[in-house]
Amino acid sequence: MATITAALVKELREKTGSGMMDCKTALSESNGEIEAAVDWLRKKGLAKAAKKSGRIAAEGLVGVAVEANFGVVVEVNSETDFVARNDDFQSLVRGVLAVAIDKGASVDADAIRGAHFTGGGTVEEAIANAIATIGENITLRRAQGLHVAHGAIGQYVHGQIVDGLGRIAVIVALESKGEHDALAALGRQIAMHIAASSPIAVDAASIDPAIVAREKSVLADKNAGKPPHVLTKIVESGLKTYYKEVCLVDQPFVIDPTKSVAQAVKEAEKAVGAPISVKGFVRYALGEGIEKPAEAA
Repeated sequence: MATITAALVKELREKTGSGMMDCKTALSESNGEIEAAVDWLRKKGLAKAAKKSGRIAAEGLVGVAVEANFGVVVEVNSETDFVARNDDFQSLVRGVLAVAIDKGASVDADAIRGAHFTGGGTVEEAIANAIATIGENITLRRAQGLHVAHGAIGQYVHGQIVDGLGRIAVIVALESKGEHDALAALGRQIAMHIAASSPIAVDAASIDPAIVAREKSVLADKNAGKPPHVLTKIVESGLKTYYKEVCLVDQPFVIDPTKSVAQAVKEAEKAVGAPISVKGFVRYALGEGIEKPAEAA
């Protein structure tokens, strides 16, 4: 049997908001596996939240750049938040964004590191120089881009420190042959929504089947013992609720919560003058999913 440490219990409590003894029991029942313990608590109705964002540990900046119908988001990390206000660090992130735009559809962190950096050398060498100058460890963690043949890329940066750089960066691809400026304005609103609401997919069909299967399992186990036809309806209803929480097009639009994002997009087609399709989005929150070392007491 796995050893249930205080650190494991603490991690599970932070993820679920459940009591200490419930967390200990869940971990014991799940052989010390955190995600299995989360599901155990949910099935027992003891978890206060189905999902918690990873603890933000890394500092630095996320940035966004859009050129024509292509947009990119990058994350460059540092050890302290103070560095995010350093002019040299901001210039480095802007340089990384410029390289990412040049890479086009093939953009990712690995491709960027070996690419030529404005001013000479590679991006990897520019990062090494910044480390020597600034005195902190700096890493290019990730990068991703979106492109549409016709339409616009909406963008938004939350917690903006300087233009295009901040703590949450979003791009969203809207495909349409409608009026570009109106599309871009709608794209910014949807990007703001994504920053605030953290959807995991555009629609239900885009969700990883393994995630859907897990939700079905949790719903079924929470309602075990009910007649099969009743259980089927409960699971279907629960999934519809889940989709409204995590699917972009089904979420209440933050600009006007009386309508869904899908309804808002449909209404915007009149102003744009053509059908609009949401093709995808990228949302980077600074340091999400990186564990921060425990501070000394």
